Amino acid sequence: TRGSRTWLTILVASLGYFVVIYDLQLFNILSRQSLAGLGFTDQSAIERYDYLLFLWQMGGMLIGGLIWGILGDLKGRKNILFGSILLYSLANFANAFVADITQYSAVRFIAGLGLAGELGAAITLVSEIMHREKRGYGTMAIVTMGALGAVAAVKVSEIQLTWFGWQPWQVSYVIGGTLGLLLLLMR
Repeated sequence: TRGSRTWLTILVASLGYFVVIYDLQLFNILSRQSLAGLGFTDQSAIERYDYLLFLWQMGGMLIGGLIWGILGDLKGRKNILFGSILLYSLANFANAFVADITQYSAVRFIAGLGLAGELGAAITLVSEIMHREKRGYGTMAIVTMGALGAVAAVKVSEIQLTWFGWQPWQVSYVIGGTLGLLLLLMR
């Protein structure tokens, strides 16, 4: 039925937003730790590269917002939503395996591209499919799940998991990428 499809769309958009905010918060928490894990020891270099990575991510989000917005109008919001989830999930997963600052910058830029698609498409899609009187509930669900994504990022980063000899920051990124890929499978 239309109602159940609407709520399923809201659920997928909300879970996508969960993973987006998880990734953004996780990067804020782990960027310095990951730079140290890549061998940077000088605190001023870590701060400089941390800021550089943030700029690459924001540049990706700026360009991604434009690209995904145009593609959403041309190809439909659902397609864009799932394409952006795939892009940032793979980028989040790739964060765990960067070997230098150049790779890290490229991956954060790509993550930013994907993150921007989810941010715009989720809210727009829900606004388009819901009745005017109930749109606030859909938006509320999406934003609430995003806040929970931030909480999850903090909790996962505190656990300090290690698997297969990976450092805890790598495991946290793999978890984020896996969450996004699982979301696509749920579709």
